[in-house]
Amino acid sequence: MKQAQQKLKLMYLAKILTEETDEENTMTVPQMIGELAKVGISAERKSIYDDLEQLQLFGLDICSRKSRTTDYYVASRDFELPELKLLVDSVQSAKFITRKKSMELISKIEKLTSHENAKKLHRQVFVTNRVKTLNEQIYYNVDKIHDAIAANRQIKFRYFNIGIDKQKEYRKDGGFYTESPVALSWDDENYYMIAYKKKYDSYVHYRVDKMEAICETEEERVLSDTPFDLSEYSKTMFQMFGGEETDVSMEFHNSLIGVVYDRFGLDVPVLKTGDEHFLCRTKIAVSPQFLSWIMSFGSKAKIISPQRVVDEICNLAAAVKDNYLEK
Repeated sequence: MKQAQQKLKLMYLAKILTEETDEENTMTVPQMIGELAKVGISAERKSIYDDLEQLQLFGLDICSRKSRTTDYYVASRDFELPELKLLVDSVQSAKFITRKKSMELISKIEKLTSHENAKKLHRQVFVTNRVKTLNEQIYYNVDKIHDAIAANRQIKFRYFNIGIDKQKEYRKDGGFYTESPVALSWDDENYYMIAYKKKYDSYVHYRVDKMEAICETEEERVLSDTPFDLSEYSKTMFQMFGGEETDVSMEFHNSLIGVVYDRFGLDVPVLKTGDEHFLCRTKIAVSPQFLSWIMSFGSKAKIISPQRVVDEICNLAAAVKDNYLEK
């Protein structure tokens, strides 16, 4: 048993250095010998120096720093601390990941750095009171959808909403949907599956956390002759609510140019219409969510054309006003 442990010395040393050291937390050779002893491995100074050299040749970025002693540490890793902080932020803010899965993922992310740096990551975890999905199956849903896309197969699934009593209410009376998945998109803090409907020559989307009992069929996907552009699709949708796609002209105050670029991208055409305003024209899936987005800017945003969309936003504004005037 002792001999078997000795054969693992190099692996244990790599583990110790990776988990226990970084630029601010170093380790001397005697300390390494002490840590190895805790797992039943004996080592001498000379053998440790040889092991460190072997690990460096293997690709582990071990650096040394001399003061009264020579201290060693792992200087760089696959993920730097700022990158890991971004990953933790993304996981904890994603509504489509359950609270339980969020904590499991963050624990795994913490293992990508030293123990001391992991503590810094843990301090910024605020998952407890975040709005999170309740569907624990979402991990497996995403995996099954990816597999179906890769295999060029349609999928079947049940789809539900959450009712006032917080219970599942199945669409189609619990019957199955059959769709041709095209892509997965993370939008408006939720995960969506986008599918192509040949009957209407258009795309539809479903919240992945509201999908259940997903299974791959034997039928090949039915796809559009025109390649799907996820970025363009996302630009036309507002909070992933669909509507009839229409070329819409809008006038904005100059102070909203950043908002327009954030929403539609830097390639959206804009034209100055005076000292204080500019015109923007792009394809929009016109929905109440889009109209509400325009209304949220008050007098700083205005739909110019087509007249049908102008009438829609006027009717929406009148309905909102009437709702407050009702007695």
